[in-house]
Amino acid sequence: MIGIIDYNMGNLASVYNACSLLDTKASFVKEPEKLKEFDRIILPGVGAFADAMEHLNKTGMKEAILEYSKSGKPMIGICLGMQLLFDSSEEFGKTQGLGLIKGDIIKFDKSKMKEDFKIPHMGWNTIKNKEHELFDGLEDPYLYFVHSYHAVTKEENIIGKTTYGYEFASAVNKDNIYGFQPHPEKSHDNGLRILQNFMKIK
Repeated sequence: MIGIIDYNMGNLASVYNACSLLDTKASFVKEPEKLKEFDRIILPGVGAFADAMEHLNKTGMKEAILEYSKSGKPMIGICLGMQLLFDSSEEFGKTQGLGLIKGDIIKFDKSKMKEDFKIPHMGWNTIKNKEHELFDGLEDPYLYFVHSYHAVTKEENIIGKTTYGYEFASAVNKDNIYGFQPHPEKSHDNGLRILQNFMKIK
């Protein structure tokens, strides 16, 4: 059973529908104490980092997520959900994140781009992936992105990179914690394959 964390910031319907397409039972989770009942969890997210952390803190979900991370059971953050896994974000001032993966979230730096790329990064782009179980059956898949900020972390945490003006980390993994900057649930067959691979992780 997959728990989809509902904290008023997620694109929940698309994630739920993707699970249904894969014949996987999923349920929305609002009560922090129920998180431990699930075999694996998805932390979705659309919107501002600070607002998301405020919701997680106010509801007690932050502590529940941190406790769940110690269980060894798989959890994955998608888009904003991936960004929340890190130490902090500079969006609208510095805000502390969950700190499950060392690193920070920064805005795209247009001074590093040779051309005038529009921000946010929106649309289809490739993930140049490392050999990893989440990419089983895929090689440099196209996925759908919508974001203005990206993660900066150690190479050892990165399992996929994307180029938009410059190269940035678009997929990460540390122990039982996974994160994808793009939206697998909106990325057709490639995205469904990634979610399916996540569901197979023990």
